[in-house]
Amino acid sequence: QARHPSPPDGGWGWMIVAGCFLVTICTRAVTRCISIFFVEFQTYFGQDYARTAWIHSIVDCATMLCAPLGSLISNHVSCQVGIMLGGLLASTGLILSSFATSLEHLYLSLGVLTGLGFALCYSPAIAMVGKYFNKRKALAYGIAMSGSGIGTFILAPVVQLLIEQFSWRGALLILGGFVLNLCVCGALMRPIALKEDRKTAPEFLEQDYVPKAQKQDLKQMSICSPLIKVWSHECLCYCSWKEYDFLLMPGFMVLAVSVLFMAYGCSPLFVYLVPYALSVGVSHHQAAFLMSILGVIDIIGNITFGWLTDRRCLKKHRHFCYLFAVGMDGLCCLFLPVLQNFPLLVPFSFTFGYFDGAYVTLIPVVTADVVGTSSLSSALGVVYFLHAIPYLVSPPVAGWLVDTTGSYTASFFLCGFSMILSSTLLCFARLAKKIKRTHLRPLTNDMGTKRHIWTNGAIAYSVTAELDQKDVEFLAVDTNSYSNR
Repeated sequence: QARHPSPPDGGWGWMIVAGCFLVTICTRAVTRCISIFFVEFQTYFGQDYARTAWIHSIVDCATMLCAPLGSLISNHVSCQVGIMLGGLLASTGLILSSFATSLEHLYLSLGVLTGLGFALCYSPAIAMVGKYFNKRKALAYGIAMSGSGIGTFILAPVVQLLIEQFSWRGALLILGGFVLNLCVCGALMRPIALKEDRKTAPEFLEQDYVPKAQKQDLKQMSICSPLIKVWSHECLCYCSWKEYDFLLMPGFMVLAVSVLFMAYGCSPLFVYLVPYALSVGVSHHQAAFLMSILGVIDIIGNITFGWLTDRRCLKKHRHFCYLFAVGMDGLCCLFLPVLQNFPLLVPFSFTFGYFDGAYVTLIPVVTADVVGTSSLSSALGVVYFLHAIPYLVSPPVAGWLVDTTGSYTASFFLCGFSMILSSTLLCFARLAKKIKRTHLRPLTNDMGTKRHIWTNGAIAYSVTAELDQKDVEFLAVDTNSYSNR
């Protein structure tokens, strides 16, 4: 296991990026291309839109629902083992799907088993990139996540050709062999130990807060000192350092809620773009080409947004870049029902693909900014877990609306408004936080210091909060009287 005081920002890290790039091709790109099978499944099994859409929904849901399991295996066993196991499961699911005799069979094999395999691969591979990069993190993620777009661009016409040559059964069998490349990707994921990961809570207090007179006492303690609540102030314990303590962070809570709405809005489009194009008179090859365009422009969004948000002028505004991209995709969905022919659908694929690549790249970057690198793997597991329920219900709901209304308009409107709501929610939360910080700055300047540290035997206490003037005066008197003793 390689040991580094900080992320190396290069070296073997670029091999990690290459491995994650291949993982995104074999997971997200293959999942997107399942929509090309939609009409084939619907025709072969003679089912309606809603029932057929459950296949894609279960794949996405299982991938995101089991993301924390992938993080757990990565953290406690090995990232390499988790990704290799996931590759075997995903390949087995696709191969078994080629022998399906009913939609229920596809729900279990293509949906549950393949989705579980993708889950064990996706979030651990993404988290590994965050451990190897810091200064160029957004660019590294842009390159790694572009695999989804490149894979969609290449696989969409290839899958259509495979269906024509070998039927949908043969196409699924070949995809099963292709997905075995995930085992190769897993072998590339060399673990790395960072100083941030190895730092313990007593070391943290010893280094930053505790005077020299108390260091020896702290070394003998197995737990660190609590950050207590004084009067109306929040109480937190530094000793917890649990994997999921970030769940109580307000910033992460807001991000999580916005992700729910974003996930609901983005999933149906990848399921229904090809059927919608066919319904307005576009040929099968042109419909598959729309997915290819969306995929290749997705790459440009991945890399350019990753590079731009690494620049000094935008690095502090990654959240706003993320919500802008989500909002633009929402607007694209609102305009989709009026695009009734191939020449009009092409610019839609360009625009939606670009901003889809942009916000997908920024999800792990924004998550890392909120929770830190040491909790990134667990946090990404939770973020992708939150995609699960929206991914499960949104395509069938959209299909039910299509079956009920006989039109795609209501489905696309619901997707668009959901993504715009996600963007608006995060925007208001960020503005509220900025306004609060602006109002609190004069108060902290009057206090002269934001942090008060005192000790009681071997226990160190820290209060970091805004105090009114009476509290400040009381603490000053209490500290002087204690020192005089």
